[in-house]
Amino acid sequence: MRSFPGPALAIVDRMRADAAADPARAIAFQGSPGANSHRAATEARPDLAPLPCFSFEDALDAVKDGRAGAAIIPIENSQHGRVADIHFLLPESGLSIVGEYFMPIHHALMALGSGPFEAAYSHPQALGQSRRYLRERGIVPLSHADTAGAAAYVAERGDPTVAAIAPALAAELYGLTIIENNVEDSADNMTRFVILAKQALAPQALAGKPVMTTFIFEVKNIPAALYKSLGGFATNGVNMTKLESYQQGTSFSATTFYADIIGAPGDPAVDRALEECAFHSKELRILGSYEQARARG
Repeated sequence: MRSFPGPALAIVDRMRADAAADPARAIAFQGSPGANSHRAATEARPDLAPLPCFSFEDALDAVKDGRAGAAIIPIENSQHGRVADIHFLLPESGLSIVGEYFMPIHHALMALGSGPFEAAYSHPQALGQSRRYLRERGIVPLSHADTAGAAAYVAERGDPTVAAIAPALAAELYGLTIIENNVEDSADNMTRFVILAKQALAPQALAGKPVMTTFIFEVKNIPAALYKSLGGFATNGVNMTKLESYQQGTSFSATTFYADIIGAPGDPAVDRALEECAFHSKELRILGSYEQARARG
């Protein structure tokens, strides 16, 4: 399914028309109107027109095709970890990370009826973040493409025994009743979004600001490859705030790593560390340097 639920279509059409009027000022997001990514787009870039897209790939393609000047994509959640497939999609997109945004996440249980409910639809991330709440009430979690889309689907389906877990805004948009607010299992529930564009930020745009750099690298299939590739960050005093591994392809012979560091190319210490990492890696690719939205360290 690559189309939005019926109750969302009129809103989607209106938002797409607004974005098409000035594509350079549009910011693409994945999900139906009312999704957390919609909220993140309006909060992080209030001067831009949000453009709803069905999938993450569609949102990235909108930038590549010139239908939007930027895209905002969730990359990790404090409670449920990294968002599935993002580590594969970002390098393949050819886009550059130009910003980040941290947003507290609050979910609401919403429905046409008042309960009890047999099942609740939502995005897998939201279901994972509300796992304990659903289990304690015997509600079966059912996956949907996005949170607000799940709310629109519940409204379209018309079954009072099913609910959706979505941002409170979705209940307002699709005529549902909020049964309970803040159903996430952890009160400290935060999602980090990255903002992507065709062109990387110029170094002068980041001068004098606290900067993050995101890159991926694939280690050589030799003993101590990871140890050697990371040694330069320690010896040059470069703080690595994130390191995650994932497999590409089916060989399982080498691992690709996704990393965040404080600093940017042009800083001699960062340049030395990246050069050493590249020397001990099969490939190293920088995905972007951008201003910190939240202090690290």
